Amino acid sequence: MRITHSGVILTLMISGCIGGNGSGLVGIAGGNGNGNNAPPVLGFFVQPNSVNVGQVITPAVEVVARDSVGGIDSAFTGSITISLASNSTGAVLSGTTVARPANGIASFSNLAIDKVGTYTLETSASGAAAVTSTAFSITTVTTP
Repeated sequence: MRITHSGVILTLMISGCIGGNGSGLVGIAGGNGNGNNAPPVLGFFVQPNSVNVGQVITPAVEVVARDSVGGIDSAFTGSITISLASNSTGAVLSGTTVARPANGIASFSNLAIDKVGTYTLETSASGAAAVTSTAFSITTVTTP
């Protein structure tokens, strides 16, 4: 059931079992992802993988915006920024580092790092706490 009040759409989901078994849980999610205009909670949907120096990190790094109850905030369209969090080598992160999410997920499909080392990425959005990826390595290109 959807209820619209003062420009906010609420979705009400009721679960239960007629036979008497089941949780009977009730959930409410707001049309803006959380119903109270709170900033999203960011997380890495696809963590960065190790690659050779200068190569694009594949698969694409993806960042998810979640609402206050942990659901994907598909209505969030604010800019999400990604950067190097640990960078003892002075490396440069190239590629598109600011993206707007589609259906709550921002994809960074052309990121590359120019120096060998072990790194983490950090992602942030206005009002949201920054989060850090798992560590990954950029390695020297080896020939067969």
